[in-house]
Amino acid sequence: MKIYRDINDFHVENPILTIGSFDGVHLGHFKIINRLKEIAKQNNGESVIFTFYPHPRLVLFPDERNLRLLTTLHEKIRLFERAGIDHLIIFPFTKEFSQLSYSEFVRQVLVEKLKIKTLVVGYDHKFGKNREGSYEMLQGLSQEFNFQLEKLDVLLMDDVNISSTKIRDALQEGNVKRANKYLGYPYTLHGHVVEGQKLGRKIQFPTANIEASDPNKLIPGFGVYAVYVNVGAVKHQGMLNIGIRPTVNHNADHRSIEVHIIGFEGDLYYKEIELEFVARIREEKKFSSIDELRAQLEEDKQVVVQTLADSQQ
Repeated sequence: MKIYRDINDFHVENPILTIGSFDGVHLGHFKIINRLKEIAKQNNGESVIFTFYPHPRLVLFPDERNLRLLTTLHEKIRLFERAGIDHLIIFPFTKEFSQLSYSEFVRQVLVEKLKIKTLVVGYDHKFGKNREGSYEMLQGLSQEFNFQLEKLDVLLMDDVNISSTKIRDALQEGNVKRANKYLGYPYTLHGHVVEGQKLGRKIQFPTANIEASDPNKLIPGFGVYAVYVNVGAVKHQGMLNIGIRPTVNHNADHRSIEVHIIGFEGDLYYKEIELEFVARIREEKKFSSIDELRAQLEEDKQVVVQTLADSQQ
């Protein structure tokens, strides 16, 4: 997959393109991506995804501070590459660009610069200044500028339309099983290990304290989770606790992320790791004594090991 951060570098004869923020890159998005690839193959063209960075809301509403992203730019790139996309355009989103009308964007960027032949959009396509870029407006523009236009219907699962909002809601509730079902893959969190209070060592459950690589990344709801922990190329089993930390940190909503890597011995300080969420096994709770906490952790460990084993069947 070729990546472009300057559209002046893009030179493709028959681009079949879709456009969007693609937060989460979920099954609904994959429906669009698969159709994009299908049209490209049928027409001897090349598949192109046009996305924005930073996320438009971070630019337009910098003081809002409540946007929680499902995927970082790095994660999106990896998912698009795995999906077999030919080209990815990462367009720099600025306040100046946001003032461009949708018809001007189509003419100046999609038609004159990228020379699109076909545009594929989702059922809820709304882009441009004041979100005026509807499918109905696109129909007129496609005729004016002579490109093909296709709209895909909503993807339903359990009679629910899949959306980034529904995945966010599920994660905030701690329901990672539902979120993973809608995503089509395990929800992930990348970060690096930072120094903690080292209390876990005293009860034979040392934990690695994680700081997310992106402060806007959505951290799932409070509780204890069964996770896989990827350290380099090695995958480990882990039990993870998400709680509240009284001191300020860089994680979204100042949540603490502590993972005990089962059977692991070694120094992880300042190393990059990846968490793959499988299931929440219980809610967070307080304990009256260290012995009660240790007994609960032993029980949690057995549940986590069984949960991870079941997830592989």
